Amino acid sequence: MKMKILLFLLCANGFAQSGSQTTENLKTTSEIRIRDPFILPHKQSGTYYLYAQTGNRNAQTPAGVEVYWSSDLKHWAGPEPVLELPEGFWGAKGIWAPEVHEYKDKYYLFATMHPTRGLAHGFKYKGTQIFVADSPKGPFKPFENRPHLDPEWMTLDGTLYVEDGQPWMVFCHEWKQIRDGTMDLIKLKSDLSATEGSSTVLFAASESPWTANDKSGNKFVTDGPFLYKTKTGKLIMIWSTVGKSMAYNVSMALSDNGKIAGPWKHIGPPLIEKDGGHGMLFKNFEGELLLSIHQPNRGGLERLHLFHIEDAGDRLILGDEVKLP
Repeated sequence: MKMKILLFLLCANGFAQSGSQTTENLKTTSEIRIRDPFILPHKQSGTYYLYAQTGNRNAQTPAGVEVYWSSDLKHWAGPEPVLELPEGFWGAKGIWAPEVHEYKDKYYLFATMHPTRGLAHGFKYKGTQIFVADSPKGPFKPFENRPHLDPEWMTLDGTLYVEDGQPWMVFCHEWKQIRDGTMDLIKLKSDLSATEGSSTVLFAASESPWTANDKSGNKFVTDGPFLYKTKTGKLIMIWSTVGKSMAYNVSMALSDNGKIAGPWKHIGPPLIEKDGGHGMLFKNFEGELLLSIHQPNRGGLERLHLFHIEDAGDRLILGDEVKLP
C-alpha cells in the first residue's frame, strides 16, 4: 500500500513539474510585438489563434506569417510558421495584416505583400493575396504566383465577407497612390481562388467626418476594414484612418439595409479615438463580443489590446478593456 502511495505521489509531482514547465514556456501579450492583430476562435478545439507577420514588416527580409495559440487569450504558445514564401515569389519582401477565415471547411489567409520589383508613385507596390490550408495552423499555399487584385494598384488589408452564399473581398486602395484612399469591394470565386469582375468603391476616406488630411495636407487614409452584422441585421464596417488629432483610430460605417454594397454612411464617435487601430471583432467562447486592436501605434511598442463591445443594433459601443498580462 505504501508503495502505491509513493508511486502516486511521484507521478503527481512529475505532472506538476511538467505543467509548470509548459506554463513557463508560454508568452503573455506584453511579450508579443504585433501590429494588425487578428484572432480566429476555433470552437472545435477550444483554441484562439493569433496571426502575425514574420519579422514585423521588415521589407529587407523574406516574408511570412506565424501563429500563436491560446485557450484563454492571455497566455500564448508559439509562434510557429504558417506561411513561408519561396524564392521567386512575387511578394517575397515584407508582409502586412495577415488574417485567417474559416470558410467551407477550409482556412483562408488574406495578406498584403510588397513585391520584389520597382516602385509605384514613389512608393513600393503592395498587393493582396489569398492563401488556403486545411488547418488554422497551415501550411497555407497560394493559388497562383500573383496577387488577387490589380498589380498596378496599391492594394492592402483585404478581408472576407460572405453574403447570401457569395464571398466578397473588401480592400483598401492605398492613399499613397490615389491621395484620397478608398474602401473597395470585389466579388470572389466560390473557392476564393480568384476575383470576378471589376471592383466598386464603397466610400472614400474623406467622406468620414472623423478623418483628416495627413500632415502633408492632401492625403486621406483607409486601413483595416472588418465587417460585422448587428443583432438588428444592419452591417457595420470598422476601419482605421488618421483622425483630426493626427492619431490612428478605429472608425465605423453603417449599411442600414445590411447589404455589403451599401449605401454606407459614417457613424460616430470612433470606437478608438487615438493611438490604436486596425481592429477586428470576434466572440470569445463565452459568447462575449470583443474588439482586437494594436496599441500604441508606434514602431516596436505595438501590443494586442482587447475591449468588450456592446452591439446596440445600429452602432457598436466600446466597453471596458480586457485585462491582459
